[in-house]
Amino acid sequence: MPAAVFVVRATVTDPAKREAFGAWYSREHLPDAMKSFGAVKAWRYWSDTDPSLHQAMYQFTDKAALDRATGGPEMKRLVDDFNRDWPDVTRTREVLVLAEELAA
Repeated sequence: MPAAVFVVRATVTDPAKREAFGAWYSREHLPDAMKSFGAVKAWRYWSDTDPSLHQAMYQFTDKAALDRATGGPEMKRLVDDFNRDWPDVTRTREVLVLAEELAA
């Protein structure tokens, strides 16, 4: 089964809040989500072309593992925690399934 990635794209429109958001995501949310999901790996990025865009990616062994993680009660808790701490930050979510991989 191919690897799957859960992508959360957040828009932090207020520049004054970006540093605090990044610190919270790094220290609290990313480690909590990775552990709660049982993800294999996680990354987060700030867009260089649009500084308001933050993206977190969680890798799973396959789509079934991703579906179990995002369909359970931990997902609701993580969403509730995010909404409590960052009510003004909008998000979109996307599921990616590996189609091909090349390596040098």
